[in-house]
Amino acid sequence: MKGYLTNTDLSAQEVYRQYSELWVIERTYRVTKGTLELRPMFHFTPKRIEAYVCICFVAYKVYKALERILKLSEIKLSVDKVLNIAKTITTLKIKLPASGETLTKTMPVTAIHKSIEQLFDQNFWKKFL
Repeated sequence: MKGYLTNTDLSAQEVYRQYSELWVIERTYRVTKGTLELRPMFHFTPKRIEAYVCICFVAYKVYKALERILKLSEIKLSVDKVLNIAKTITTLKIKLPASGETLTKTMPVTAIHKSIEQLFDQNFWKKFL
């Protein structure tokens, strides 16, 4: 049996509903502290505090967008796993001296690299813009 004590004017059903969704907030906190490695910053001016909160929000928004794109693309890996795999993939950039053109080649070596290879293709991202 659980009991909830609150000082709000919400109905008992609404208090219970909101409390049962607390896991979403806790997961967000874990993602920002863990995966995104955001840490408390001691800013003293309102502009700096607002800027830091904005950076945290944008980082989390990008994380959630990648989570959605992985689901839509049927890549059955978590964002954390994809980020860890992506860190191990080598990308070569070569600038041609004659033309000044830069060529880029991503080198997926292992099977796990190949599972996220499409994420390195510029055309892949066009369908989500």
